[in-house]
Amino acid sequence: MEQGSLVGTHPDLEPLLGGAGPTVEDAQRARILDAISRVVAEKGYAAATVADVVRAARVSRGTFYGLFAAKEQCFLEAYAHGTDVLLARVREGARAGADSTDWRGALRGGMTAYLGTLAHEPQFARTYLLEIHAAGPAAQIARDGVLRRFATEYQRAFRLARKLDPSLRALTADELFVVSAGLDQLICARVHAEGVERLPGHTESFVRTAAALLTGAASTDPASRRA
Repeated sequence: MEQGSLVGTHPDLEPLLGGAGPTVEDAQRARILDAISRVVAEKGYAAATVADVVRAARVSRGTFYGLFAAKEQCFLEAYAHGTDVLLARVREGARAGADSTDWRGALRGGMTAYLGTLAHEPQFARTYLLEIHAAGPAAQIARDGVLRRFATEYQRAFRLARKLDPSLRALTADELFVVSAGLDQLICARVHAEGVERLPGHTESFVRTAAALLTGAASTDPASRRA
């Protein structure tokens, strides 16, 4: 049996891939979402075809189009399921790493979970970090939405920093988005240069960078920047 994707571990899909579920259609949808993640990781979004996906999912072309309007819709739904799993692992890691005396503990715990998941799920990592950019305007909008969700996770970790140092101001949603997008771009650069499997070795570097971006922005008065 082929190894499944991170997408297939989503709590809404995993039981269906195991054979359980209320309808045959539900199980077919789960197999297709898992399959498109694997196919895109192997071939790239542009080269992946619906024929490739239905072959990997062991369903007919008619079944695919009965569930999805096009490859793009299917891919974006799979992407959403995979990022849900990734974010859940980051939150769990942040909670485990939380330290009331060092706000970076939650940041480190979340980053460890994030990089570890990507390193151990190279198929999804390629889809999440690289192939999403080849999937068109709707995919870019979806990607921006995910980056804003990660920005919220940075904000959670940073709340303790502000409790420990009241001089730090709250960051705006756009400032947090810049932190999230900047770290994402740095991680993509590391993947291009070294491969996804080496990401965990850069955990402390990424934590220091994130902390510097957050505290640097929060220690600057917006009014003084406009002057």
